[in-house]
This record gives sequence, C-alpha cells and structure tokens, in this order.
Amino acid sequence: MDLITPEFGLVFWTLITFLVLLYILRRFAWKPILGAVSAREEGIKDALASAEKARQEMENLQADNERILQEARAEREAMLKDAREIREQTIAKAEAEAQEKASKIIEKAQAAIESEKKAAMAELKSHVAGLSIDIAEKVVQGELSNKDKQLKLVEDMLGETTLN
Repeated sequence: MDLITPEFGLVFWTLITFLVLLYILRRFAWKPILGAVSAREEGIKDALASAEKARQEMENLQADNERILQEARAEREAMLKDAREIREQTIAKAEAEAQEKASKIIEKAQAAIESEKKAAMAELKSHVAGLSIDIAEKVVQGELSNKDKQLKLVEDMLGETTLN
C-alpha cells in the first residue's frame, strides 16, 4: 500500500478556496452572525435580569401580602375586642337600668303598701271610733233609761267633782 501523498495543486487550490471562502464569510457573514449571537446573548441577559427583577418583585409582594395579612388580623382582633367591650358595657348598662327600675318598682310598692296601711289604719280607727260611740251610746242609754240610775250617776259625778 502506498501512502497517499497529497498533490501540490490540489492542496494549493483547496487552500485558495478556503481563503476566498474565509474572506467572503468574514466580509459578509461574520458580522451578522456575531451580531445575531451578541443580540441573542443580550436577549438572554435581559431575560435573566427580567426574571431576577420579577423574582424580587414577587418577594416584595409576598412580604407586602404578609404584612397586610398581619395588619388585617390585628385589625380584626381590635374590632373583636371593641365588640366584646361594647357588649359588656351594654350588658352592664342594661343590668344597671334593670336594677334601677326594680328599685323604683320596689319603692313604689313600698309607698303603696304604706299608703294602703295608713288608709286601712285610718279606716280601722274610724270604725273602732264608731263602734266605741255606738257602745258608749248603748251603755249611756242603758244607764239613763232608769231614773234611779240617772240620779245616782249625777250624784256620783258631783261627788267626784270638786269645786275650787
């Protein structure tokens, strides 16, 4: 087997063709290819920067959301506390009003009882006085119906009376 030795003409024309092709590529294709690669590289860098910026904004939004959520919870707790206090105040006020009304009703009832008691006592006194007068009248009539008893009563009364 023979070693293949390259021919000088073939190598020469291959080299010339390669250099012409290299010149044409450099003159017409190299700059657009490098520009496209550079533009693609810039596009990728911009996309990465945008992604990082979006990630930062997302983190900021999450932090803001958490803060807003905590504020809402605190506000809810404050509102519940205020509602409990208002409820307790309302209950206490209602109890005080009920106690006051009950006291007034009791006072009125006691005053009415006292008034009724006084009226009953006055009526009883009046009735007792009337009965006493009736009894005294009957006793006096009984005593004065007999002449002898009348004279004796007058004498006894005169005897008890002293003249000054």
